[in-house]
Amino acid sequence: MTPSLPTLVPSASSEPGDRLPPDTLPVSLVNAVRASSEDLRAALEWQSRLKPMPIGEALLGLAKITPEQLSEALHRQSLTKGMPLGQILLDMGLVTTADLQLALVTKMGYPFVDLKRFPIDTAALRRVPAATASRLRVLPLMEWQSTLVVAMADPLQFRILEELEFTSQRKVRPVVTTSTDLPAQIAKAYRGIGMADQLALQESAPRAERERPAAPLAASEQDAWMLAAELTGGDSKPEQEEKPLEQSDNTLVRLINSMITEAYHQRASDIHIEPYPGREKVAIRFRIDGELRPYLELPPSYRNALIARIKIMSELDISERRKPQDGKIAFAKYGGLPLELRVATIPTAHGLEDIVMRLLTAFRVVPLEALELAPDKLEQLQQLIERPNGLFLCVGPTGSGKTTTLHSLLQRLNRPNRKIWTAEDPVEITQHGLRQIQVHPRIGWTFAAALRSLLRADPDVIMVGEVRDPETAEMAIEASLTGHLVLSTLHTNSAADTIVRLNDLGVDSFSFADSLQGILAQRLVRKLCTSCRQSRPMLAPRLREITEDYQRALPPGHELRDTQALHEQWRQRHAKGGMLQDYHAPGCDHCGSTGYMGRLALHELLIATPGVRQLVQKRARPAEILALALSEGMRSLRQDGIEKVLAGLTSLAEVRASTND
Repeated sequence: MTPSLPTLVPSASSEPGDRLPPDTLPVSLVNAVRASSEDLRAALEWQSRLKPMPIGEALLGLAKITPEQLSEALHRQSLTKGMPLGQILLDMGLVTTADLQLALVTKMGYPFVDLKRFPIDTAALRRVPAATASRLRVLPLMEWQSTLVVAMADPLQFRILEELEFTSQRKVRPVVTTSTDLPAQIAKAYRGIGMADQLALQESAPRAERERPAAPLAASEQDAWMLAAELTGGDSKPEQEEKPLEQSDNTLVRLINSMITEAYHQRASDIHIEPYPGREKVAIRFRIDGELRPYLELPPSYRNALIARIKIMSELDISERRKPQDGKIAFAKYGGLPLELRVATIPTAHGLEDIVMRLLTAFRVVPLEALELAPDKLEQLQQLIERPNGLFLCVGPTGSGKTTTLHSLLQRLNRPNRKIWTAEDPVEITQHGLRQIQVHPRIGWTFAAALRSLLRADPDVIMVGEVRDPETAEMAIEASLTGHLVLSTLHTNSAADTIVRLNDLGVDSFSFADSLQGILAQRLVRKLCTSCRQSRPMLAPRLREITEDYQRALPPGHELRDTQALHEQWRQRHAKGGMLQDYHAPGCDHCGSTGYMGRLALHELLIATPGVRQLVQKRARPAEILALALSEGMRSLRQDGIEKVLAGLTSLAEVRASTND
């Protein structure tokens, strides 16, 4: 609800630049800004004469908090860098959203705008893409004195203001509005810009802006669906015949740049471009948290131009449409974000081509403690990688976070007294202190060739991106037996299956058994949204269902087949108030009503104990290896997932969808 504002009277003694007392904000500037842009300009002029007042001091002046509470909040802010003080006070339960907005308006002079009545300038909307406005929860209102005026619930979110200034290439002046109005009003404002309006805005732009070079990202770039409207000229004209890409077609270039930028901001891992035959539209989908979601549809008349443009950015042959091609886009080269995209073109029926682009954005190494490993498994893993030699494997399907895990391990090993080499394809994560190699199989610079060269480069630790063939497998085992710690990945379903896979590649089972230190299998599942996550005491039928699922893989005689002992172990780890909790997330604005936000890994750590080494030498079946490992304390992927369900990190449906029984 809109905060109830007191009647305010202007002070005749106020001088420009003075900090005005709370009773100097004219009532006309509190209420009338809801009616016209002229009143908002007057309110902004009045605010510009104020000296800044900290939000904490403003709340003190309104008697919403005490000095002791402010001191405690400031202490917490010093421990959580980047967290706004207002958010900390909200989290502490000391103030409400209405209290913050009252302080912002009456004490700090921020104009309050009723979005349902304020006339929004379409030129201001052009400055910020619709998806960006929705993600940041801001609404551009108008341009004033070379600044962009935007409405937001908390005008002290300085990081958001900085991003808006970068996006719009304008100074940004925030005003206050109610947070409950924002999502609906943002959608309504951008939907209100019709196709004809978009074309009129484009034509009314200065000639220099319309004819600017295509390579850099436009600072005033529109959202992709708006640019699509420019491409087609709206629905009023019949679809044109397909035409080849023209480098002067700046709108198409901006559309692709906008699509990639928005994929990054939406945390997408992949962009799928899917043309269909005839007059069907081109579908564009983003993979977010492992799930494909529709993003945009384009007219069929531009499918060839779209594919050709992406091929040019990837330095691929635009005339070759019969066989697949692989390439990369260095997006910064085209004026975009500093990220790289791995591009794959796949020929499909009717002479068409699909394109899949993977965003390689993992520039930051994830600390080992942040991988959500169980405490006992984390300790075992740290002990394994501190051994001077041997082979450690991280396995799982494509996109399960294997490279992220290996780089977390390398970060732990990365010390001045160690020489660490990596051979990767591609080099996705860089770390200072590592010597990293990009392999090129097309010219014979393969993983096996790189590994052979690295053995002559005095390494302590070697990380091989993937074991793909018998030669690489043999070289990795040989390196581990000659005094080096070797880390690598395989595409297998479980830790036990990995042993069989390497045996199938023809490695010597005795050398493999001697070199193996451990295998970490993992899967990614979606995390429950922490903003809307709820819990209730777990009912007996639900507990029985989870218990049966957990115990199914345990061998006969295992101690955790005792249900009472298992439940006691769970209560010690996960109970709240002595009771296990059943978690769920109904969905909210933060997670897009899905109930999930982000992903985490499930882990299965198989340690090469003497018993496991014996089975490796005998080329035992995966079931035998799994049974022995479970009896020695290993937790399967399903069991680790159930532990994370009990901790409230994910759902049982996610765990079951990603793991076998």
